[in-house]
Amino acid sequence: MIVRWLGRVEYEPTLRAMQQFTDQRDATTADELWLLEHPPVFTLGMAADRSHLLAAGDIPVVQTDRGGQVTYHGPGQLVAYPLLDIRRLGVAVRTLVMQLESSVIDMAAAHGIAAEGRRDAPGVYVAGKKLASLGLRIRRGASYHGLALNVDMDLTPFGRINPCGMAGLEVTTLAELGVRMNVEQAGQDFARRLGQRLETARQAA
Repeated sequence: MIVRWLGRVEYEPTLRAMQQFTDQRDATTADELWLLEHPPVFTLGMAADRSHLLAAGDIPVVQTDRGGQVTYHGPGQLVAYPLLDIRRLGVAVRTLVMQLESSVIDMAAAHGIAAEGRRDAPGVYVAGKKLASLGLRIRRGASYHGLALNVDMDLTPFGRINPCGMAGLEVTTLAELGVRMNVEQAGQDFARRLGQRLETARQAA
């Protein structure tokens, strides 16, 4: 898997690049993991209920083609886009979701933080607060979109939405939980853990 650190990039051009990569890949295309952060933006999943967008204000809103409801991306949040041929890897979509979640759970555990996933609402939670959101799209047997991990960011914009369609859901960050790292460092840690899990899955396939 090729890991790319893209820095801070606009959401819509990145979405188009993911779609183009997925549409043009073939059986020989290497899997990639794009790590980045976005300027402030609210994104809506395909079946999102716009009533969960309470007050967008001056933050752009983008309708996208992932699963899930509404979420917020902004500086200080690690966004990880796994562009994977899941048929070649031999993993089910649910397995990939769990691998993404588990990579964050392992990161938190390394700092003494007990995090968990939820079957009814994908993502990673600490004491009921959401630390990471997750939304995937599978097309032509390959994944795009992915996971957003709150590293050290302003959480105020989450108050303008019902995060992931859940009214009253609180969110948290690694920094708030006492973990000091920047977004690029978090990306390196996440990529290493996810890579290990995907390699294990590939060997088992």
